[in-house]
Amino acid sequence: MSALAAHTWYMTQRQLTAFLRQPAYLLITLVQPVIWLFLFGNLFREITELPGFGTGSYLDYLIPGVVVMNALSSSMWAGMGTLEEIERGTLNRFLTTPVSRGALMNANVVNNGLSVLVQSVVIVLLGLLAGADYAGGPAGLLVLVAAAILLGTVFGAMSNAIGMVVRQRESIIGINTFLLLPLTFLSSAFTAPALMPAWMRHIADANPVDWAVVAGRSALSADPDWGVVLLRCGGLLAVAVAAVSLSTRTFRMYQRSV
Repeated sequence: MSALAAHTWYMTQRQLTAFLRQPAYLLITLVQPVIWLFLFGNLFREITELPGFGTGSYLDYLIPGVVVMNALSSSMWAGMGTLEEIERGTLNRFLTTPVSRGALMNANVVNNGLSVLVQSVVIVLLGLLAGADYAGGPAGLLVLVAAAILLGTVFGAMSNAIGMVVRQRESIIGINTFLLLPLTFLSSAFTAPALMPAWMRHIADANPVDWAVVAGRSALSADPDWGVVLLRCGGLLAVAVAAVSLSTRTFRMYQRSV
C-alpha cells in the first residue's frame, strides 16, 4: 500500500470514529432520508395520474430522486467540518506532521462517499419494504448508488473548497441554503421532464443533480438506456475530478497562508 493510500485510510478512520461518537447526529442522518421518502411519496403520490408523467408508480419514480437529494444535502455541509478543524487548529497541527497533504483532502472525499453509501442503502431498503419495484436489479441499484456518490463527491469537494476560502459558518450556511432547493427542483427528481416548463428542462440538462437522477432512474428501469447512463455518469465523473482538483488547489492556498 502506498503512503498516500495508507495516510488516507488513517485519516478516514479518524473522521469515521468522530462521526460514530455522535449518536444523535448519526440517527438524524439516517432518519432524514426516511422523512423525505415518505413525505414526498405521500405528497406527490397522485401526480402519476397527470397525462404525460409516464409511470404508474410514483414510489418507483421517487426513490432515485430521494437518494440523489440526500447525497446532495448531506455533502453540501462537508465544508463545516473543514472549517471546524481550522478553527480548532487541528488542521494546522496535521500540517506539522509527515502525513500526506493529499490524504488530508482525500479522507474528506472517502468519508463523505461512505456516508452517502450508507444513507443510499437505507433509502433503497425502505423503498423495497414499501413496495418499490427495482426492475433494473442489482446492476441498476449499483449505478444509482455510484451516481449518488459521484454527486456527493462533487458537492463535498466544493464545500471543502468554500470552507477553506471563506472560513465563515454564515457564508457556508447561506450558500448551501441558496443552492439546495433550486438545484433539486431544477431537476427531474420529483416530477417528469414532460411536465416541466421548457426553460426548466434546459437548465436540468446542465444540472449535475439531474444527471445523477437520470442515470439512476434509467438504470433501474426494465429496459435501461445504457448510453444515457454512461453519458450522465461520465459527466459526473468529470465534474467530480474537477471539484476534487479545485479542493486540492484551495488547500494548497490555505497551506501557504498559515
